[in-house]
Amino acid sequence: MKKRLLLLLFATGCLDVADGRALIDLEVGRAGDAALSVEVEDGLATVRGIAGNRVGLWANAPTLDVTLQSSAPNEVELTIENVLADAHLEGGEALEREIATVGRWRVAVAGRTTVRLTTDDADDLDPWRFAVFADVQEAIDDVQDVFALIDANQPRFALIAGDLTEQGTEEELERFQAEMKRLGVPAYATLGNHDIGTTDALFSTYFGRGSSSFVFRGVRFTFLDSASAMIAPLTDTMLDDWLGRPEDLLHVATMHIAPHDPTGTRNGAFASRAEAARVLRRLADGGVDATFYGHVHSYYAFDNAGMAAFITGGGGAIPERLDGIGRHFLTVDVAPLLGALRTGLVRVD
Repeated sequence: MKKRLLLLLFATGCLDVADGRALIDLEVGRAGDAALSVEVEDGLATVRGIAGNRVGLWANAPTLDVTLQSSAPNEVELTIENVLADAHLEGGEALEREIATVGRWRVAVAGRTTVRLTTDDADDLDPWRFAVFADVQEAIDDVQDVFALIDANQPRFALIAGDLTEQGTEEELERFQAEMKRLGVPAYATLGNHDIGTTDALFSTYFGRGSSSFVFRGVRFTFLDSASAMIAPLTDTMLDDWLGRPEDLLHVATMHIAPHDPTGTRNGAFASRAEAARVLRRLADGGVDATFYGHVHSYYAFDNAGMAAFITGGGGAIPERLDGIGRHFLTVDVAPLLGALRTGLVRVD
């Protein structure tokens, strides 16, 4: 009886923490006062600063719809970090860039004004490439090697499946974000168990929502916060709007902790097998084609509920012993019109 009670308390605690982060997700992308406010549709960027007539955003998607509202006609300088080098802002005047992934625009705001960050190829259905990596943690001093090889493989952008940091502190998140400016392409992230830190809102302040979804070039990308070895009920309801959409030719889901451990020999999966099975079945029934995970510091390619599955935890954290994998990331070549994708393992060491 005592063991069952402890298990119940543990599950309830994880639920409370995960749902707390999901509630915070709903506030991401909104900030301001009576004079000037900003709102990013679907919370796909976090507001990194708003002062006077300047607004700073950190994007977690390649395209954004941003609404600015001013109490009086105003010229706003909008800076968006973590953007594609060829991104442009419909409704904004481009200012000089110093870093490829940091865009600056001047926007004339009169009342409520909506602008769109996009690219010329946002709706292109030709084959293209993205990258996936995870679990950098204490290897932040060496992540530049990973970034250099990612750039050399020419993906459109990268996905980060969590554990950017070792302890999720403000200093670590800030350092990782600074290092990302050496990467020639943007990288969109969800959080891992090491990124939770001591304050629920800290990760979202820097990188945005742990759970979100966007479409680019015929592929839907869905990020799910599984950092507490589960999916929060509130996040689960968001999936209703992301799964099974007929216009999405391919659907990729990314989370940190995999629902099932492919080997079953360590604590590398959801806390509940029943919850794991339910989530996987829901993703499969909703049309997800491939799933990408981190957490386990190695590489595995396997199948879960009929979906292609990949663990790529080679960002630099202490590797699995004796498996010979080491630091690595994945390239993913997608052909939306064929509904096909192909992965490649790129070793850094």
